[in-house]
Amino acid sequence: MKNIRIVFMGTPVFACSILKSLVDAKYNVVGVVSQPDKRVGRKQIIQETPVKELAKSYQIPVFQPVKIKDDYQEILDLKPDLIVTCAYGQFIPEVVLQAPTYGSLNVHASLLPKLRGGAPIHKAIIYGEKETGVSIMRMVKKMDAGDYMLQEKVTITDEDTTGSLHDKLMVAGAKAIVEAIPLLVEGNAVFTAQDESQATFAYNISKEEEKIDMRKSMDEVYNQIRGLIPWPVGYIMFCERKLKIHEVKRTDVTTSEPVGTVFRKEGDKKGLYLSCHGGCLQLTKVQLEGKKACNCSEFINGNGNRVVVCK
Repeated sequence: MKNIRIVFMGTPVFACSILKSLVDAKYNVVGVVSQPDKRVGRKQIIQETPVKELAKSYQIPVFQPVKIKDDYQEILDLKPDLIVTCAYGQFIPEVVLQAPTYGSLNVHASLLPKLRGGAPIHKAIIYGEKETGVSIMRMVKKMDAGDYMLQEKVTITDEDTTGSLHDKLMVAGAKAIVEAIPLLVEGNAVFTAQDESQATFAYNISKEEEKIDMRKSMDEVYNQIRGLIPWPVGYIMFCERKLKIHEVKRTDVTTSEPVGTVFRKEGDKKGLYLSCHGGCLQLTKVQLEGKKACNCSEFINGNGNRVVVCK
């Protein structure tokens, strides 16, 4: 069973945990497919995808088609028995998905049919979910709609951010895929059709969603902020400039200041707060537009004359 020929398809850090789990389990990964490398930063330096970097360290051949729907013959030439995908980033043509003997499995970071789409981790936090997980599913043409064979649940705490939840789900995904493959190959896999009436969607974060919606309740604002940490990082407007919020805490501090006010308590040069509907949140790490991220006391020292002071 370990000799079956596997092609892995993935791009970001999250997918690295799946590739690593396959290699650690001694599966025969004969090729890796990842998105094309990108130029980043002011100097436009070419940056390899995390999955490509990992595959090269294992000396596994890497293919990076610009449009896989038009350029897939190299994948077919590998004669895979199984394709495993995770956050690859392009729709894969049917001819590729159906080529392997055992078909194609996808590792998706939600408990399907909830949170189909490209940002299931962000949206699990933003929507206030208390639980999420990973699903091992058959790949089909419709986005994240295939039958699933295995799910691994993960609890979301009130302190989790997208970053911490991402790391939990990486562990869960790695565990799930190595459990799933033997079931599939040995003919013991049981697939469950998704209930379309229960489907929800987690589309990629838009630029508009990066602005914190202060019309919402304190709990919803707290969830939105956490759901955008550590990327892309949500912001509010402070003195006509964007103020990104890198860290936030709940607090029992109250104020009569208007919703959206950034303030500190009189005599307290360390606490920075945000007035919300139903209470206040403490901002512990922020970044003013054009400046570096800093803790709240540093921010107050540099912008104290513009921070509202309350008794």
